[in-house]
Amino acid sequence: MGRLAGKVALVTGAASGIGAATARVMAREGAHVVLTDVQDDRGAAVAAEFGGAYRRQDVTSEAAWIALTDAIKAEHGRLDVVVNNAGIFIGGTIEETTEELWDKVLGVNLKGLMWGCKHGLRIMKDNPGGPKGSIVNISSITGYVGLASGAAYSASKGGVRLLTKAVAVHAARTYRDIRCNSVHPGVIDTPMNQAAFDASPDPNAMRAMFAAIQPNGRMTTPEEIANACLFLASDEASSVNGAEILIDGGWLAAPNPL
Repeated sequence: MGRLAGKVALVTGAASGIGAATARVMAREGAHVVLTDVQDDRGAAVAAEFGGAYRRQDVTSEAAWIALTDAIKAEHGRLDVVVNNAGIFIGGTIEETTEELWDKVLGVNLKGLMWGCKHGLRIMKDNPGGPKGSIVNISSITGYVGLASGAAYSASKGGVRLLTKAVAVHAARTYRDIRCNSVHPGVIDTPMNQAAFDASPDPNAMRAMFAAIQPNGRMTTPEEIANACLFLASDEASSVNGAEILIDGGWLAAPNPL
């Protein structure tokens, strides 16, 4: 207990799945957690579990990011952790990708995360006691390998992987103690993935197939991703910067997982 005692953490996309699990574990470890999402009822319910604060946020808007981070600073005097988790998946091969689809996916998954890095850094560099903080960006295994049926999604998550490194190097050189790392989940048992399974002709068979792909024979839980975020947010990871944590049950380690 207390690995984040006294810290203020912001978690986006926290109404369900990885975001909700991360908010819960960070609150459990002593952080004051601010949750954001566009699913107001769910987000408020998660925040109520541990006395956190919920705010509605359009992550694609820089003005919304400025207002949010300024409000956190005004209320708490600091910001120690930003978990850029908000994301969407819209399927489509490159031939099926429209400008509207591309802009929507890249807007949330990459532009929104970019604003989170920029304005998280803006507050962290003025933290009492000197610049210090941790930014955790949620990418995907598709930050490593392309998904033919998700061209825009793959592009967004590959962008997250390298944007993280650019932010990490800048922050370390400029402020020393502000870090930025990425987490790359495989198939996680979340509402977003369940929606994709439900859209298939046989949802149960689809779930079983994705579980079987992973060498450990199961999908990863949101809590397992949350624990990695907790480590990166904590002072235990004080020298971890620009790193990629892959959490996929060994999927990408297998040359022929199928």
